[in-house]
Amino acid sequence: MQWITLISTIVGAVIATGSAMLLDRQRWKRERVDRETQTRRTLYGDYLAGLSEARHACGNMARDPDMEPSMRRTTAREAFGPCIGPRYQMTISAPGRVVEASEAAFRRLRDLRDRVMEGVLATDPVYLEGRRTYDEALAVLRARMREDLRVSEDGAAP
Repeated sequence: MQWITLISTIVGAVIATGSAMLLDRQRWKRERVDRETQTRRTLYGDYLAGLSEARHACGNMARDPDMEPSMRRTTAREAFGPCIGPRYQMTISAPGRVVEASEAAFRRLRDLRDRVMEGVLATDPVYLEGRRTYDEALAVLRARMREDLRVSEDGAAP
């Protein structure tokens, strides 16, 4: 009779310990995924903000026909600089589909910047086309970021 009590106690302890370990492991995994998602969310926001600021600077230069060419080139390069670091962070932190879209948006914006550096103005067809292709690439990038972060169309996250 005493053996049955001892075995029952041991089996109960093993089950309790195993359950606690399993629950801790599941919580650890969930917290890790949450941290990784938050890190990507911050990176995506920083990257989009950098692209937006550079695009805004290009637009301002394209609306200024009196800006000196050397100043235009310098200002365009400086405005684009903050996009470069987050671009490389994207390549190691984001899934492939997001990296592809981020590269496409970066290249379209770089093309637009190059046109602005050449002196193209905001009313020129080449500027308008460059802006359109950048806007399309940016829309794809935002959609893929939202998919990766599992944000629904109404803005709700899981």
